[in-house]
Amino acid sequence: MLSLPPSVRVWLHLPPVDLRKSFDGLAALVREGLAADPLSGHLFVFRNKNGDRLKVLCWDRDGLVIYYKRLEQGRFVFPLARDGVGVEVRATDLLLILAGVELESVRRQRRYQRPAAS
Repeated sequence: MLSLPPSVRVWLHLPPVDLRKSFDGLAALVREGLAADPLSGHLFVFRNKNGDRLKVLCWDRDGLVIYYKRLEQGRFVFPLARDGVGVEVRATDLLLILAGVELESVRRQRRYQRPAAS
């Protein structure tokens, strides 16, 4: 079971990825596709074309870590691409994706969101 604090930032790389890529290849996708720093401590999530495999890349104080999951049946469903290569989701959203829930079908209650600093 993956336990994530609610404050962690999670980025989904929406286009399918060749999951033969390892640390350096995925880190390059983070830098080029998501315009983010792979050493930031955020989680970067990638899936394959069939949607039955998923890799999570993250920095763990002294090195990169890859979590890899292969489904025996079913697929991981990412939100539809609106614009851009990636989308930020909540840590709870990642857990829902791992559990097989489609985020598009989730109905959320309104919650307070702190205004962005200008």
